[in-house]
Amino acid sequence: MNDIDLTSPIPAPPADAPERLSFEDDGRTPNSRYPVRCYRGLKTAQESSAGALEALFERNGWPPQWRGGVFDYHHYHTRAHEALGVASGTATLVLGGEDGREIDIRAGDVLILPAGTGHCRRSASDDFQLVAAYPPGQQDWDLCRPGETDIATARATIEALASPDSDPVGGPGGALTAYWRD
Repeated sequence: MNDIDLTSPIPAPPADAPERLSFEDDGRTPNSRYPVRCYRGLKTAQESSAGALEALFERNGWPPQWRGGVFDYHHYHTRAHEALGVASGTATLVLGGEDGREIDIRAGDVLILPAGTGHCRRSASDDFQLVAAYPPGQQDWDLCRPGETDIATARATIEALASPDSDPVGGPGGALTAYWRD
Protein backbone atom coordinates (compact mmCIF):
# COMPACT_ATOMS: atom_id res chain seq x y z
CA MET A 1 0.00 0.00 0.00
CA ASN A 2 1.25 3.48 -0.84
CA ASP A 3 1.92 5.85 2.01
CA ILE A 4 0.18 8.93 0.64
CA ASP A 5 -1.92 10.44 3.39
CA LEU A 6 -4.86 12.14 1.70
CA THR A 7 -5.17 14.61 4.57
CA SER A 8 -1.69 16.12 4.18
CA PRO A 9 -1.42 19.56 2.54
CA ILE A 10 0.21 18.43 -0.73
CA PRO A 11 0.99 14.73 -0.89
CA ALA A 12 4.12 13.58 -2.63
CA PRO A 13 3.94 10.85 -5.24
CA PRO A 14 4.62 7.40 -3.83
CA ALA A 15 8.12 5.99 -4.05
CA ASP A 16 6.86 3.40 -6.51
CA ALA A 17 5.48 5.11 -9.61
CA PRO A 18 1.88 4.59 -10.62
CA GLU A 19 1.15 1.85 -13.12
CA ARG A 20 1.21 2.82 -16.80
CA LEU A 21 -1.31 1.24 -19.15
CA SER A 22 -1.23 2.04 -22.85
CA PHE A 23 -3.95 1.38 -25.42
CA GLU A 24 -3.91 1.75 -29.21
CA ASP A 25 -6.60 3.32 -31.36
CA ASP A 26 -8.75 0.37 -32.46
CA GLY A 27 -10.71 2.25 -35.13
CA ARG A 28 -13.78 2.63 -32.89
CA THR A 29 -12.21 3.92 -29.67
CA PRO A 30 -9.41 6.45 -30.20
CA ASN A 31 -7.68 5.92 -26.85
CA SER A 32 -4.62 8.17 -26.41
CA ARG A 33 -0.92 8.48 -27.07
CA TYR A 34 -0.66 9.15 -23.32
CA PRO A 35 -0.78 6.23 -20.91
CA VAL A 36 -3.45 5.67 -18.29
CA ARG A 37 -1.93 6.15 -14.83
CA CYS A 38 -3.09 4.02 -11.91
CA TYR A 39 -2.18 4.83 -8.32
CA ARG A 40 -2.91 1.89 -6.03
CA GLY A 41 -4.00 1.81 -2.39
CA LEU A 42 -3.80 5.43 -1.28
CA LYS A 43 -4.51 5.87 2.42
CA THR A 44 -7.85 7.39 3.22
CA ALA A 45 -7.33 8.71 6.72
CA GLN A 46 -10.49 10.82 6.88
CA GLU A 47 -13.88 9.47 7.90
CA SER A 48 -15.21 9.92 4.36
CA SER A 49 -12.98 8.45 1.68
CA ALA A 50 -14.98 10.31 -0.97
CA GLY A 51 -14.37 13.59 0.86
CA ALA A 52 -10.67 12.81 1.21
CA LEU A 53 -10.34 12.09 -2.51
CA GLU A 54 -12.26 15.26 -3.39
CA ALA A 55 -9.95 17.29 -1.16
CA LEU A 56 -6.87 15.66 -2.71
CA PHE A 57 -8.03 16.37 -6.25
CA GLU A 58 -9.02 19.95 -5.38
CA ARG A 59 -5.63 20.66 -3.76
CA ASN A 60 -3.90 19.40 -6.88
CA GLY A 61 -5.89 21.52 -9.32
CA TRP A 62 -8.46 18.96 -10.51
CA PRO A 63 -11.88 20.19 -9.32
CA PRO A 64 -14.09 17.24 -8.35
CA GLN A 65 -17.32 17.02 -10.35
CA TRP A 66 -19.40 14.10 -9.15
CA ARG A 67 -19.68 10.91 -7.09
CA GLY A 68 -21.09 7.68 -8.50
CA GLY A 69 -20.06 4.69 -10.57
CA VAL A 70 -18.93 3.88 -14.10
CA PHE A 71 -21.37 3.23 -16.94
CA ASP A 72 -21.76 -0.42 -17.92
CA TYR A 73 -21.27 0.38 -21.60
CA HIS A 74 -18.11 1.32 -23.48
CA HIS A 75 -17.56 5.06 -23.74
CA TYR A 76 -14.86 7.73 -23.79
CA HIS A 77 -14.48 11.50 -23.51
CA THR A 78 -12.87 13.75 -26.14
CA ARG A 79 -13.05 17.10 -24.33
CA ALA A 80 -11.60 16.09 -20.96
CA HIS A 81 -9.00 14.01 -19.19
CA GLU A 82 -10.57 12.25 -16.18
CA ALA A 83 -9.45 11.20 -12.71
CA LEU A 84 -11.49 8.46 -11.05
CA GLY A 85 -10.79 7.92 -7.35
CA VAL A 86 -12.34 4.83 -5.77
CA ALA A 87 -13.90 5.87 -2.44
CA SER A 88 -15.41 2.51 -1.51
CA GLY A 89 -15.90 -1.01 -2.78
CA THR A 90 -14.39 -2.81 -5.74
CA ALA A 91 -15.01 -3.03 -9.46
CA THR A 92 -13.69 -4.58 -12.63
CA LEU A 93 -13.43 -2.14 -15.51
CA VAL A 94 -12.55 -2.69 -19.14
CA LEU A 95 -10.12 -0.05 -20.40
CA GLY A 96 -9.09 0.58 -23.99
CA GLY A 97 -12.32 -0.19 -25.86
CA GLU A 98 -14.47 -3.19 -26.58
CA ASP A 99 -11.48 -5.51 -26.92
CA GLY A 100 -9.57 -3.77 -24.12
CA ARG A 101 -8.04 -4.99 -20.91
CA GLU A 102 -9.84 -5.78 -17.65
CA ILE A 103 -8.50 -4.02 -14.57
CA ASP A 104 -9.58 -4.54 -10.98
CA ILE A 105 -9.85 -1.45 -8.80
CA ARG A 106 -10.64 -1.00 -5.11
CA ALA A 107 -11.00 1.68 -2.47
CA GLY A 108 -7.92 3.91 -2.45
CA ASP A 109 -7.08 3.44 -6.15
CA VAL A 110 -7.01 6.39 -8.56
CA LEU A 111 -7.16 6.02 -12.34
CA ILE A 112 -6.17 8.94 -14.55
CA LEU A 113 -7.66 8.47 -18.00
CA PRO A 114 -6.37 10.61 -20.86
CA ALA A 115 -9.08 11.86 -23.21
CA GLY A 116 -10.16 9.17 -25.65
CA THR A 117 -9.53 6.23 -23.32
CA GLY A 118 -12.35 3.73 -23.58
CA HIS A 119 -13.79 2.53 -20.30
CA CYS A 120 -16.79 0.62 -18.96
CA ARG A 121 -17.81 -1.28 -15.83
CA ARG A 122 -17.82 -5.06 -16.10
CA SER A 123 -18.83 -5.64 -12.47
CA ALA A 124 -18.87 -3.83 -9.11
CA SER A 125 -19.58 -4.49 -5.46
CA ASP A 126 -22.79 -3.06 -3.99
CA ASP A 127 -20.82 -0.39 -2.11
CA PHE A 128 -18.73 0.73 -5.11
CA GLN A 129 -18.42 4.51 -5.30
CA LEU A 130 -15.92 6.77 -6.95
CA VAL A 131 -15.19 10.46 -7.23
CA ALA A 132 -14.52 12.01 -10.64
CA ALA A 133 -12.43 15.12 -11.30
CA TYR A 134 -11.24 16.97 -14.37
CA PRO A 135 -8.49 19.53 -15.05
CA PRO A 136 -9.41 23.23 -15.12
CA GLY A 137 -11.31 24.19 -18.24
CA GLN A 138 -12.31 20.59 -18.95
CA GLN A 139 -15.45 20.28 -16.82
CA ASP A 140 -17.64 20.29 -19.96
CA TRP A 141 -16.84 16.65 -20.73
CA ASP A 142 -18.70 14.78 -23.42
CA LEU A 143 -19.91 11.18 -23.65
CA CYS A 144 -18.89 9.29 -26.79
CA ARG A 145 -19.67 5.68 -27.67
CA PRO A 146 -17.71 3.49 -30.09
CA GLY A 147 -19.50 3.26 -33.43
CA GLU A 148 -21.80 6.18 -32.61
CA THR A 149 -19.22 8.98 -32.62
CA ASP A 150 -17.32 10.11 -35.73
CA ILE A 151 -13.85 8.77 -35.01
CA ALA A 152 -12.02 11.37 -37.14
CA THR A 153 -13.70 14.23 -35.26
CA ALA A 154 -12.98 12.51 -31.95
CA ARG A 155 -9.29 12.14 -32.80
CA ALA A 156 -9.01 15.82 -33.80
CA THR A 157 -10.76 17.01 -30.63
CA ILE A 158 -8.48 14.87 -28.44
CA GLU A 159 -5.35 16.04 -30.25
CA ALA A 160 -6.28 19.70 -29.62
CA LEU A 161 -6.87 19.16 -25.88
CA ALA A 162 -4.22 20.57 -23.54
CA SER A 163 -2.25 18.35 -21.18
CA PRO A 164 -2.91 19.08 -17.49
CA ASP A 165 -0.41 21.17 -15.54
CA SER A 166 -0.81 19.02 -12.45
CA ASP A 167 -1.23 15.38 -11.45
CA PRO A 168 -4.47 14.94 -9.43
CA VAL A 169 -2.58 12.82 -6.86
CA GLY A 170 1.01 14.08 -6.99
CA GLY A 171 0.41 17.75 -7.81
CA PRO A 172 2.53 19.85 -10.19
CA GLY A 173 5.55 17.55 -9.82
CA GLY A 174 3.57 14.31 -10.04
CA ALA A 175 4.02 11.44 -12.48
CA LEU A 176 1.38 12.71 -14.89
CA THR A 177 3.26 15.91 -15.66
CA ALA A 178 6.40 13.93 -16.54
CA TYR A 179 4.67 11.37 -18.79
CA TRP A 180 1.99 13.45 -20.50
CA ARG A 181 4.20 16.04 -22.16
CA ASP A 182 4.50 16.52 -25.88
